[in-house]
Amino acid sequence: MPLDVIVGTQWGDEGKGRVVDLLSARADFVARYNGGDNAGHTVTVGEQTFKLHLIPSGVIHPHTTGLIGNGLVVNPTTLLEEIQSLKESGINITPERLRISFAAHILTPAHRALDAAQESARGKRAIGTTLRGIGPAYTDKVSRSGIRIGQMLDEQNFSNAVKEHVAVINTQIKNIIKGDALDAHAISKQLENQAQILRPFITDVSSILTAALARGQRVLAEGAQGTLLDLDHGSYPFVTSSTPTAAGALVGLGVGVGCIERVVGVTKAFQTRVGAGPFPTEVFDHLATHLRGTGEQPWDEFGTTTGRPRRVGWLDLVLLRYANRINGLTELTVTKLDILSGLNPIKIAVAYKDKHPTAGSPHWSS
Repeated sequence: MPLDVIVGTQWGDEGKGRVVDLLSARADFVARYNGGDNAGHTVTVGEQTFKLHLIPSGVIHPHTTGLIGNGLVVNPTTLLEEIQSLKESGINITPERLRISFAAHILTPAHRALDAAQESARGKRAIGTTLRGIGPAYTDKVSRSGIRIGQMLDEQNFSNAVKEHVAVINTQIKNIIKGDALDAHAISKQLENQAQILRPFITDVSSILTAALARGQRVLAEGAQGTLLDLDHGSYPFVTSSTPTAAGALVGLGVGVGCIERVVGVTKAFQTRVGAGPFPTEVFDHLATHLRGTGEQPWDEFGTTTGRPRRVGWLDLVLLRYANRINGLTELTVTKLDILSGLNPIKIAVAYKDKHPTAGSPHWSS
């Protein structure tokens, strides 16, 4: 049962999109298993550059079928924009080429508004979220008050669920900041229009994958973010709201234990992260400019989703060993070695002097 899992071993942005693109050449299905449109995978094919946030980057290969698993929170606006963008680039995304799990959750404009209000209220203690509404959407999922993609199939019940959802979010925002209430009717209408387009794409992704694996077809599981942003195993609380590690592929796609054949870790030859949180090997000034680039090239270190300049630093083998342990890597892909050209000396962290270098993360040094 050949399931290959691609995971980031750092804080995301390791170059997973390119690795997925290469391995998709011999995959039948490419499946995203976690996160939302806070993730960004950039793939360059010839003179074309594709920036994808929800649709698996492997779908650029015409022989693959893309799957969006139950572990995601899906912003319908972003998804439809990506479908249209790919169509304009000559890649027609139809319900035969892309399937969405009925059990994935919907991320709404109200989630985004609540995310912005919460980050604003945190002030100097802000987590540094992408402001895409990811945290509030996963909070609704865990509190059993979220709206699933499958609810789009029932027009009236879906409309009522959205209006009730917006009313609840309005109350939450009012308790945080002053501002106008969100228009529940307008948001409901917007999402219903989007549901009409997306209904043919909705299916039982778990069933499709289980059958494909039983037939011996190859499935490539594409994770978003990286190990150090994992909700349980990352640099908490400066983490994402899902499970980017290899184990998350099983839960986020609904497939059984034992089907994984390879776990391919992706790491840069240096480190980057976007947002707040610990970064033991971070560098600044001219070294940071060398590693980050200026933003003029597509491979420069600026967030695909946010556009923010990424924090940069030397490769940290303590963290890489930790990521290997958490994921059970079978192999490792190293990207961006060429960026280190011209630097002398090149530094690599091999151990920490302080056994507990960052609050809440003593496990890194074990």
